[in-house]
Amino acid sequence: MSVFGSRKSRMVSAEEALPGRSAPMPVPERHEVLGTPLRPPYPEGTSVAESALGCFWGAEKLFWKIPGVYTTAVGYEGGHTPNPTYEEVCSGRTGHAETVRVVFDPAKVSYADLLKAFWENHDPTQGMRQGNDRGTQYRSVIFYHSPEQRAQAEESRDAYAKRLAEAGYREITTEIVPAAEFYFAEDYHQQYLAKNPSGYCGLGGTGVSCPIGTGVAATA
Repeated sequence: MSVFGSRKSRMVSAEEALPGRSAPMPVPERHEVLGTPLRPPYPEGTSVAESALGCFWGAEKLFWKIPGVYTTAVGYEGGHTPNPTYEEVCSGRTGHAETVRVVFDPAKVSYADLLKAFWENHDPTQGMRQGNDRGTQYRSVIFYHSPEQRAQAEESRDAYAKRLAEAGYREITTEIVPAAEFYFAEDYHQQYLAKNPSGYCGLGGTGVSCPIGTGVAATA
């Protein structure tokens, strides 16, 4: 997916960021696979989890296949530019990461299971890249929505860091930060691999298991 821009590896400042626009991107009304709405409001009792783990096409597919997930969407989060385009994000001049929003039923799948899927399906030690995808938009991030999510994310990071160190990996570079404004990506990015089954995925883990969750959400 790194077809636009200069693959910048330095985070842009707010002063340097592109101005963006006031109008949000149009997105499909319904999820291509699950048939559920992409935009809120979401059903009572559901929770939202957001994370970035490289190319969001493959990452979204990983999460929509997990039982208990109500809907998913891809977008841009953690930057400065309002309502950015894909080309702008890939230029490195917005500060956003390619992010997946997961709306889930905690009675059916736990946040710990989603974290397990997150850690095991990418390499969280690579900094501003993921595999051959290079740039700030491919950095690893967990955007937490509550103190409870933050605590679980940090606990899971520390537990996984020990496993990775034992396997010879470097330190985890994943950011764990408060959720920011989530800007929906363009409609053609939503559920991209359902519409284009042979499309690029880019998802890949370390092969090291994370000692949290039940394991039902461990792999795509």
